[in-house]
Amino acid sequence: MKYVRKSLALLLALILVLALGGTAFATQEGTLTGGSITINDAVPGQIYNAYQILYIKSYSGVSETAKDDLGNPTGGNYAYKANSAWETWLRTQTSYVSFDDQGYVTWVENADPAAFAKLAQVEAAKMSADATATAQTTTVSFTELKLGYYLVDTTLGTLCSLDTTNPSVVMQEKNEVPANVKTVQEDSNNAWGATNDADIGQTVNFKSTITAQPGAENYVFHDKMSTGLTLDKASIKVNNVAVTDTQGNDVSDDNYTVSYPSGEGTDGCTFEIAFAQSYLDTISKATAITVTYSATLNESAFIGLPGNPNESKLSYGVADSTTSAPSGTTPPSKTTTYTWDVDVLKYANGDESKVLKDAQFVLLNSAKSKVATVVNGKLTGWADVPAAGTDGTITWPANTVLTTDAKGKIEIDGLDADTYYLREVKAPAGYNKLKDDTTVVITGATTDGGKLTYTTVVAKINNQSGTELPSTGGMGTTIFYVLGSVLVVGAVVLLVTRKRMSTKG
Repeated sequence: MKYVRKSLALLLALILVLALGGTAFATQEGTLTGGSITINDAVPGQIYNAYQILYIKSYSGVSETAKDDLGNPTGGNYAYKANSAWETWLRTQTSYVSFDDQGYVTWVENADPAAFAKLAQVEAAKMSADATATAQTTTVSFTELKLGYYLVDTTLGTLCSLDTTNPSVVMQEKNEVPANVKTVQEDSNNAWGATNDADIGQTVNFKSTITAQPGAENYVFHDKMSTGLTLDKASIKVNNVAVTDTQGNDVSDDNYTVSYPSGEGTDGCTFEIAFAQSYLDTISKATAITVTYSATLNESAFIGLPGNPNESKLSYGVADSTTSAPSGTTPPSKTTTYTWDVDVLKYANGDESKVLKDAQFVLLNSAKSKVATVVNGKLTGWADVPAAGTDGTITWPANTVLTTDAKGKIEIDGLDADTYYLREVKAPAGYNKLKDDTTVVITGATTDGGKLTYTTVVAKINNQSGTELPSTGGMGTTIFYVLGSVLVVGAVVLLVTRKRMSTKG
């Protein structure tokens, strides 16, 4: 008995991505040999798997002139039987195929081959491929196949083909590798890029953009934060929709599941988002999926270079029946959050070697509206600058007054790239308190010969002492003594002169 199959009805696609492997063959059935499958526009480095779903018992009437766009013959009569590994499953797919009492398989009229391919791909993940090859170039070929109806799939999960070898068939790869690009927001201009600067205690915003492809399979988003960043679980959103509750608890919904391995996963990620296959199946063209979230730069942040990294990646696809783990992974996309430091050197009378201890300062922000709180040399936050009292004095909040040590130094770690002001609130004994605030500018790292470099900013502040004022009390008495003595001497001289003149007369 002969059965008609139209190749257009059977053409269809489905394929998923990843690399590795030579060529391996498993059990194919049937007696007709010499078949081959050629895949054009393959993705180098990706693994392609071929599964014989049906084998051809016989065929005839294939035209050498009537061909489809890929050059495959169209039309003809085919007698198919189920590969024994697939038969049990196929007999449940009554919307797509039917069996007669001799075990021959025919296609149900008007059934959707694309939907069938999706279901077949899920089933294929449970078994070994009949042929496997890794693309070395943009063409992949399977040769020496037994003739049959094959599903070709890769770990990319985008559409490839279901088709019949009669004896050869050409399939067109339609997939692209998914992508993931991570960025961080710079607070000074709200721009998104690869780096930013921040204070310790500041909230840092991150965004990862996933480019999902048609046929996406088993997408899992991974994010790994360094110890200097503390994730705000409640901030996580997918396409601007919150995926956690207000406490940041694990959430599972129809589209994705969020989990927090806390470093226990194989890649040590901070959190993961696993996308539901039902959601991925709705993607019919390249689609951007945005994942946004925030973290706090904490007291463990690395000061200066190399900074505090955060990276994300996307895993996808299923390698084979032995594992449910995704077999493809995008390259990690990384951002770096920097925080900086400033040192204060207090010295006397223009001589930097004469350092001054016990000078007291506060650090103000660029608007002079906030004062830094510093504990053990690290910024812990910002407090409002208090108003002056009726006598003009200011009572500064706890942990805001910084005192120079025996080396005349103050160290402050964990500052943004910004402008700050140091205000002297008490000078060392015997020195004049500064009238004006000292401006401190932190610009962050610079590039020298293509390499990032950074030198700690040092604010050098001079205090001037006054000289001892002259004493005036004793000097006045001395003048009187001198004048009195002069008068006495003058009187004596005058008396002696007069007496002499009297004697002569």
